[in-house]
Amino acid sequence: MIGSKHFQMGLAVSLLALMPQAAQAQTVEQLQAQIDELKAQVQSLMTALAANKNQAAPVVAQVPPQSATPTTTPAPAATVLAPAATVLASAPAPIPAAKAGKSKAWYDRLTLRGYTQMRYNAFLSGDDSAPAGQSRLRSVHDSGISDRGGFSLRRVRLVIQGDVSDRVSLYLQPDFATAVNNQAGGERREGFAQLRDAYADIFLDKAKTFRLRFGQSKVPYGWENMQSSSNRLTLDRSDAINSAVPGERDLGVIAYYTPPSVQKIWDDLADDGQKLFGNYGAFGIGVFNGQGINKTEQNRGLMKVALATWPFEIGDQVVEFGGSAMMNDVQPELRSGGVSPVTYKDNRVGLHAMLYPKPFGIQAEWNWGKGPEYDVATQSIQTKNLQGGYVQAMMRLPKGGLGSLMPYGRWQHYRGGWKAGTNAPRLETDEFELGLEWQPWKALEITMAYARMKRAEADERRSGRAEGNLIRTQVQWNY
Repeated sequence: MIGSKHFQMGLAVSLLALMPQAAQAQTVEQLQAQIDELKAQVQSLMTALAANKNQAAPVVAQVPPQSATPTTTPAPAATVLAPAATVLASAPAPIPAAKAGKSKAWYDRLTLRGYTQMRYNAFLSGDDSAPAGQSRLRSVHDSGISDRGGFSLRRVRLVIQGDVSDRVSLYLQPDFATAVNNQAGGERREGFAQLRDAYADIFLDKAKTFRLRFGQSKVPYGWENMQSSSNRLTLDRSDAINSAVPGERDLGVIAYYTPPSVQKIWDDLADDGQKLFGNYGAFGIGVFNGQGINKTEQNRGLMKVALATWPFEIGDQVVEFGGSAMMNDVQPELRSGGVSPVTYKDNRVGLHAMLYPKPFGIQAEWNWGKGPEYDVATQSIQTKNLQGGYVQAMMRLPKGGLGSLMPYGRWQHYRGGWKAGTNAPRLETDEFELGLEWQPWKALEITMAYARMKRAEADERRSGRAEGNLIRTQVQWNY
């Protein structure tokens, strides 16, 4: 519509400009020559308008060549250029190049995603209850394993992340399935919000191979500990590896480095749909408070942690080897109330190995060290030896009409203290789990597993080990 109006205005101006010439025309041939000249000018104006639409700079229309028919009285140059000048003056101004290429604001670069896990555990047989002083079958990872049963929300996560600039990226993750106790009556309350991650990555080079991470984030110890629960195959992490950092997170500073060659292998594995541990660097070294997730630091000492992992391509297969180490001073919570005034050494080292399933895979970790543990004989917490780990086998079945299927089997073993529990009770865990993860669509995962458990309850007031057979189920929806 705008172009049509411009055309009509230009035509009117041209006709008015040519009217004196038409009045002076002495012959029909001269009048016809002026009409032909006008047509050529109109065609030139239309070409100029089309060019002005597609180019940032205005296009000045050229005067068309004179008609082949000779005229006695040619039109003045000012009359010929008048229509073009009028149309170009009224045409819309082009958009400045700087405005068109303006970068996004930082809040436009953020993304929102998350996942929710709902569980149901059913006892087939075993010690779901026991007399006072004897262990019941319980897990430090899943409060839904109890004599009361029922559905439970294991995790309800929302993640806000994005690059706020070329060198700064942020990550924020709360969890809405946290449980706390009613301090007056001891009744358990569900569905509280709790901070899990709140950190910023500062990239030291344009290739983003070096970065510093500030805030509350995962502590780089253990391969499985670093892997997201939304991506992990088994329902829970192993007791032995997770005992180093229950909750997996703490407040501190970490430096990560990932060579481009390693990053390429991990990118290829991700494109293949493999369950990675997340990009936490081929090398990582950091310092943290050391008291545990969302807990106030109790001493001046900092927890020192280092991790190294390296993937190798062998034909079509990829294997990965690595290790991690930790040095820490920790003060457990006491049954009598408050936090222990005594500081206990919490030092350990771990190894991991991984054969990514193509289609068959193996994953294993083991760690050794010393940490706080309640001693029944002396009725006190002492620094004691600990050791344990797991071995896991899995297979990726070919995708079909049913979606993705991954059967797995895992055996785990642990002997040592659980520093996150009151009085740092001793755990004695032997467990075998056989399960299947089914992902019919990317947004939905369903896991069913059989577990044969033999565990000491994480309560120093109860002795012995409980046994049981369970069917465990989980539905996870991703968004």
